[in-house]
Amino acid sequence: MVQDLIRDSTIGQIVNYLSSGRLLPYPEQRPDYIVPEHFLIPPSVKNQEQITSDSNAATAHGERSDKIKNGSESNIQSPPDTEFRREVTLVGDLEKQDRDGDTISIPVVGWYGDSDPENPRNWTFRKRVFVAFNISFLTFSIYIGSAIYTPSIPGLMSDFNTSLTIATLGLTLYVLAYGIGPMFLSPLQELPLLGRNPVYIAGLFLFVIFQIPIITATNMNTVLAMRFMTGFLGSPALATGGASMGDIFPIHQLAYVVGIWALGAVAGPITGPVIGGFAAQAKGWRWPMMELIWITSFSFVFLALLLPETYGPTILLRRAQRLRKLTGNPELQTATEREERSKSARHVAYEALVRPFILSTELALAFANIYLGFAYGLFYLWFEAFPLVFNDIYHFNQGIGSLPFLGFIVTGGLTYTVYCLYQKYHIAPRYARAAVANTEVAPEIRLEIGLMASIFIPTSILIFGFCSKSDIHWIVPIIGAALYLPGLFLIFQSILMYITTAYPAHAASVLAGNAFFRSAIASVFPLFGRAFFLNLGLGPGSALLAGISFLLMPVYWLLLKYGHVLRKRSSYAQSP
Repeated sequence: MVQDLIRDSTIGQIVNYLSSGRLLPYPEQRPDYIVPEHFLIPPSVKNQEQITSDSNAATAHGERSDKIKNGSESNIQSPPDTEFRREVTLVGDLEKQDRDGDTISIPVVGWYGDSDPENPRNWTFRKRVFVAFNISFLTFSIYIGSAIYTPSIPGLMSDFNTSLTIATLGLTLYVLAYGIGPMFLSPLQELPLLGRNPVYIAGLFLFVIFQIPIITATNMNTVLAMRFMTGFLGSPALATGGASMGDIFPIHQLAYVVGIWALGAVAGPITGPVIGGFAAQAKGWRWPMMELIWITSFSFVFLALLLPETYGPTILLRRAQRLRKLTGNPELQTATEREERSKSARHVAYEALVRPFILSTELALAFANIYLGFAYGLFYLWFEAFPLVFNDIYHFNQGIGSLPFLGFIVTGGLTYTVYCLYQKYHIAPRYARAAVANTEVAPEIRLEIGLMASIFIPTSILIFGFCSKSDIHWIVPIIGAALYLPGLFLIFQSILMYITTAYPAHAASVLAGNAFFRSAIASVFPLFGRAFFLNLGLGPGSALLAGISFLLMPVYWLLLKYGHVLRKRSSYAQSP
């Protein structure tokens, strides 16, 4: 497994390419590899008899492969299934017909049967778990970069003689950038020529490089510009991580693993102030940024060596390239390659850049984006409220004052456990009953747990706001704040699962649009957070935010009850 991980990683791909396949070889690059016969047949077949002969040859090859399995011959590859030869009529540059107009059968490079070990869905469970950990670690490494900056704000204000609002822009611009970035970078990961890894690893490398001007900055403008760039470059992990999980796990397990990935995303902003707080207190504002360089540098080396490519069309494209080189047959292509030839650059640009905005205007998606953006924005208000409470009221120092953030980790672990039980004993049986009855399950059922969990948000805000007093023990506001995480996590999971199941044909677009609007809304909250609580007071300010949360809950219920009506009117959504 380790050799395959390294071979399929970014470093492994470079080594394989530079050595022309001698190092870390694929099966097609080994001397004892036997090329399937139908890949060797020239595509310029002239009549149906030759096509029939080809089919018989493919059948004979299958019989020979059975002998291989029994040990009578040696081969390192299992035989292709019948998908590899199918009669197709191609158009444009790939149209191939003989004089009589007979359709030519051209091999399609696909998986070598249902048990092909190169298919990410067929990886061993241990390998899939390890890769899932890698993706979560990548997401954590980028997300921690947002809040690890907050302990540096006082030092930046002092060194550069700037206002709180300007210093806080370093957090705002980072959050905004990782909402904008996926609109441009994530579509690149849907191109078979690139896949997931090059964008992940190149972005992570540049993320590390662009941290250097921050720690050596002599003015605030440099800090702000580089914070935006690093958020932009690291953004693909925050938007496409869930898609990478979907590459390696079947749909009935996806909710569980996306939940783990989401925990990794939440753990970043939570642990950021804790790690950065002690460093800023002891060494100054530059040291939290130094810690971010250390974390992401290790992440870059670790993932460049041990994160394999997970995108199926990319894996198949590389197989087709090896087979074309080995056989000299330029017609060996994957199904995705043929589909891409029919798409114009304008169509690709429309799907990547325009469609997410068009979809976001649909009522169901608009509300989902706004509601999740509001809940996400409130989460970033904690980074402004905690210093007011634990540093100013309870007189904790900068390092100790960041430790209350760890309460979110406790409730996060408990919430994920409940979420898994809910999926196993409530959602899975409903899908099982629907399968038996041959009926469809409405995507709106994904919203049920989010509606129930939404009560945690105003409850958490009210407890925190009215119990943050010097005569009340500090554990009470910590508990109140920690109760926010179940609401945020379950709303996040329910909305993301809902929009992807309601718009399955455009999942990438709706996720990109959701990430953009969610981050755009959330990025504004830190700018007014401290002034908001200072002017209104913790209690009244919290009451106002809780009131808005209460008002949004009935709208959430309306989406749950009448979402199927909205989908019926949509030309993009899955029909009821």
